[in-house]
Amino acid sequence: MNARTPASFLPLPFMERRIELDARTDGALLMRSRVPLGPVERHLPGVLRRHAANQGDKIWLAQRQATGADWRTLGYAQAQQQVDAATQWLLNLDRPGRAVVVLSGNSLEHAVLELAAMQAGMPYVPVTPAYALLSTDFGKLRAMVELIDPAVLFVQQADRFGRALKALDRAGARVVAVDGAQDLAGAVAWADVLRVVPGADVPSALERITPDVVAKYLFTSGSTGVPKAVPITQHMLCVTMAMHAQTITRGPDTPSSVLLEWLPWSHVAGGTAVFNSVLEDGGTMYLDDGRPTPGEFDKTLRNLREISPTRFSSVPAGYTMLADALDEDPALGERFFRDLQRLTSSGARLPDSVYLRLQGHAVRQRGHYMPFVAGYGSTETCAATTVVHWPTERAGLVGLPQPGVELKLVPMEDARYEVRVKGPSVMPGYLNQPELTAQAFDEEGFYRMGDAVSFVDPARADEGLAFAGRVAEEFKLQSGIFVRVGSLRVEAINAAAPWLNDVVVTGADREYVGLLAWLNPSAVQERFGPATAQPWTQHAGVRDALRQAFQAHNAQHSGGSMRIRRVLLLDEAPLMDAGEITDKGYVNQRAVLARRAEAVDALYAPTPDPRVIAID
Repeated sequence: MNARTPASFLPLPFMERRIELDARTDGALLMRSRVPLGPVERHLPGVLRRHAANQGDKIWLAQRQATGADWRTLGYAQAQQQVDAATQWLLNLDRPGRAVVVLSGNSLEHAVLELAAMQAGMPYVPVTPAYALLSTDFGKLRAMVELIDPAVLFVQQADRFGRALKALDRAGARVVAVDGAQDLAGAVAWADVLRVVPGADVPSALERITPDVVAKYLFTSGSTGVPKAVPITQHMLCVTMAMHAQTITRGPDTPSSVLLEWLPWSHVAGGTAVFNSVLEDGGTMYLDDGRPTPGEFDKTLRNLREISPTRFSSVPAGYTMLADALDEDPALGERFFRDLQRLTSSGARLPDSVYLRLQGHAVRQRGHYMPFVAGYGSTETCAATTVVHWPTERAGLVGLPQPGVELKLVPMEDARYEVRVKGPSVMPGYLNQPELTAQAFDEEGFYRMGDAVSFVDPARADEGLAFAGRVAEEFKLQSGIFVRVGSLRVEAINAAAPWLNDVVVTGADREYVGLLAWLNPSAVQERFGPATAQPWTQHAGVRDALRQAFQAHNAQHSGGSMRIRRVLLLDEAPLMDAGEITDKGYVNQRAVLARRAEAVDALYAPTPDPRVIAID
């Protein structure tokens, strides 16, 4: 689909846009919503308890059986029973305030333990599994565990996490394993935890939960140095939950949410924004065993052939693969769009070409465009800063401030603004790292997001803000020309559509801009036929198509900051386990450049490497 099909957006009762914008004498702009923040829950465990009482038989979570066949389900009442049993087990340890660390990924048991830890007044700490499964020295994992000093370490499978557990100085921490506990000395089986009979201690512990108690610690991505621990209180969680609930007004006849989600709970998007919103809504979440990567996305497609979500989220690479699958399978489109109300794109901006393809399918299946409700935030802001709460045809927006949030927009050299934020969802500071905390906030107490934005229409603030680049990723060429990586990345993918899934922009302190790029295998195969013994990255037709696409791009851009001189196609997909894919699912520019330094050098060799496509 190369042009927009005439249609209207699916009508939804979005929160109104009422914005207050104050210009200060120092050039900064203060932006806030005039919509008041709605009711805020006292704590998260109370939300589960309410749904268990009112709709106990309803499915809260579902996960594929280990065989990959049927789904294991967990209803709200059953979940509450398990949470109470696990709470009593934790209270019996008599280690008040000590943390519960989860080393494994999303699971039904993981969810139960999260709510039990909070109910017992013990901070819940989900850790990205890669730190325990892929490290050779476990240095970062040891530093994280030492900082937290947990009372409990939880793993799903003892055999997978045994090496990591042996490498840790547990300092008396109890190990709990769902599978294979008998193979770990001193480990407790999850089944034994659930056999504990809850006593009067459980309701007493629930009464002791106050809004300012630390509910969980989330670690930042740790792309450089040891990850930082962000303390998140019950009030921060519940405020964020209230903000997300206001995005679309729900009435008594509004169906509750049905989601298929893969985002890891060790990250703020999956573990706070998504997990808590489903719980608040009393909805159902199917845990997706797929990922937005080649091969793994087939599992997501299998799940979507069984589940019709009411809302769906992914990253640009995932949406590209979804669009490819919808092109090939009309029945999938019928199932996918049947109950769908909205889409969310996380991470980097969704390329226009992919957006148009998805909307074409939405019109064919539902007769309307599908609203994209994008949120913007960070671990430090508990995933609550701005939100796009209106139907828009423009991709790449970060929206407007959520109720209760105040933005400070600091002017940069061009027509962009650096984003800083205050609000009840913002962290007080990193755990035991006062110097890093001081650097994170400005002199007025605004948290520095590290991103740039621009106004969609400077004369109309309620048209929203657009993402304008990650400040730390931007660089200068040898000539001093400034390169805005975020904008160029999207321009490059659009210029080469549909041939590329993603790119990384190169050129810091170099003579010109280059790209490391990954092909879209489905589009390539559809155009050039079945794969042969020759890899697609060396296929003459593919290389010519890209050369022509970027020559056309360069013809429209005379400035050195946008002209692309060389491209190198990568055979190996970006690896999440190597830090090249973030927990949000988008490409980590800095990690790719560091890990693939040899490929970057090949781009700039005086005599072009045979793998390099010379554009000019």
